[in-house]
Amino acid sequence: MPFEPVILFFLLGLLAGVVRSDLKIPGVLYESLSIFLLLAIGLKGGIELSRYPLASLAGQGLVVLAAAALIPLIAFAALHRLGRLPRPDAASIAAHYGSVSVVTFAVAASFLSRLDVDYEGYLVVFLVLLEFPALVLGVILARRADGQTRWGPMLHEVLSGKSIVLLVGGLLIGWLAGPEGIKPLDRLFIDLFKGVLAFFLLEMGLVVASRLGDLRKAGAFLIGFGIAMPLVGATLGLLVGNLLNLSIGGSVLLAVLFASASYIAAPAAMRIAIPEANPALSIGAALGITFPFNLLIGIPIYHHMAVRLAGDF
Repeated sequence: MPFEPVILFFLLGLLAGVVRSDLKIPGVLYESLSIFLLLAIGLKGGIELSRYPLASLAGQGLVVLAAAALIPLIAFAALHRLGRLPRPDAASIAAHYGSVSVVTFAVAASFLSRLDVDYEGYLVVFLVLLEFPALVLGVILARRADGQTRWGPMLHEVLSGKSIVLLVGGLLIGWLAGPEGIKPLDRLFIDLFKGVLAFFLLEMGLVVASRLGDLRKAGAFLIGFGIAMPLVGATLGLLVGNLLNLSIGGSVLLAVLFASASYIAAPAAMRIAIPEANPALSIGAALGITFPFNLLIGIPIYHHMAVRLAGDF
């Protein structure tokens, strides 16, 4: 199967970074693209959410949150017990892997659309829900409730960050306006979405290339962890999706949420909450290993696993 076209833009950026090309995306443009993507994802999720009674999603949300809480616990045990990483570093990395990557979710949705695979649009709600509980768990694992955590600044950093503000804001706008209310904006937020995503991934390829040096600091164990942990998370996500009777596409997106690692909200929050943790390890693993793994290999694997689990060969 050929690569999803938007992923080829990521590879172009990665190649440009590796060969040290002078290609650069202006910072203002990069910021604008990220704002557009976050708002568009929230709007699309809100539109789908308006088709469902909120009470019917509450039970699913609780199950997803409970299952997702296992991911940072598993990650911490592997990093601290097996990898012998210091508690602060292990907890910080675990928090990154318990949180989610909005861009990976967007690429997975694009992948499913290209295959004409339907999915439950309200899964964007879970994208929002899973953004910060793992960060709280990570801090608890690092501190053991020693009373030194700056909870106020950390929670403010997460809840007021642009990813949460734009995702929740877009979700509410889409939910309140509904499909007909948003229809005049379709050409902007729906038709242009894939093109903007491609442009954004070009920049992400450049960013990942700049982080490849961090892999030397990570060591073989962390590199292996960055590949194995997404597979563990995706398997858990697929099992939960099957339990909740989600469609194949819905199960794939839930698997992607469980398999991805945050490189936007988590670094900012961990910098405040666990300042002694080495950010090169967490960002190097999340962005240098897991992000490209999920984009290039993981998403097709998760789709194949979902099809097999559903018994639809």
